[in-house]
Amino acid sequence: MDSPLSNFQVSAPDPRKMLSPTIFWRIADPIPRALAWILMTLSIVLPFSLWWLIASSGVVAPLFLPSPGQVGGALQRLWSNGSLLKDSTASLMRVLCGFSLAALISIPLGILMGTFTSVRSLAEPLIGIVRYMPAPAFIPLLILYFGLGETPKILLISIGTLFFNTLMVMDAVKFVPKELIETTYTLGGRRRQVLLQVITPYVLPNIIDACRVNMAASWNLVIVSELVAATEGLGRRISVAQRFLRTDEIFAGLITIGLIGLMLDLLFRLLSRVACRWAVE
Repeated sequence: MDSPLSNFQVSAPDPRKMLSPTIFWRIADPIPRALAWILMTLSIVLPFSLWWLIASSGVVAPLFLPSPGQVGGALQRLWSNGSLLKDSTASLMRVLCGFSLAALISIPLGILMGTFTSVRSLAEPLIGIVRYMPAPAFIPLLILYFGLGETPKILLISIGTLFFNTLMVMDAVKFVPKELIETTYTLGGRRRQVLLQVITPYVLPNIIDACRVNMAASWNLVIVSELVAATEGLGRRISVAQRFLRTDEIFAGLITIGLIGLMLDLLFRLLSRVACRWAVE
């Protein structure tokens, strides 16, 4: 005789029902544009509101945490006397010169290292050693060799971004499908055509992304370089403000750096959409 429980089947719970997907938690799927704009707005409004609440409550002294109004006043003051524009221009030019020099070397070198094992075997050990050396450690040598002008500042930025950019470009090339290369050879393509017309266009979106990421490192280094014998620049402005306990000007300098960095990031994204439309769509 069958037991009353013989017809009762115990089934495991369906994970899809336990964790039903929502718009917010979609994996690798786009979200509605309206939701994206709301989230981006909250990412700015929430920290700003928290900053305003803490500064207004008086829990932290204005010397350590100036209010948004005080920082806004500092920005207006520095803009009115021309200091903000002059310092921002000086830092931006140093970053662009140093990063451009690094890109001119790192992009071709990274492509060659990713394409040819012989070049990778020759250059990777040296790069692997030097990239662990902190770029600011080269400041004494750069000053000794090139003095206190603009050259050591630009070279410091180049040294700090060159090796990381090279390795990121190299890694991108290593993941180019071999079937694509073999098909090009089958159709009569030569080595130079494979390098310039197949590999380079294929990794162009990754190259732009690598440059976009490493641009942030350039801004870190320009601040360090301007702490040594600089007459203008946002790093020098922050250092002078710290010396005289002008915390509002420190915040003003940091916010300016962040805004410039955001604009550069948006320019890289725009470049990726224009130059790599086939990859974005």
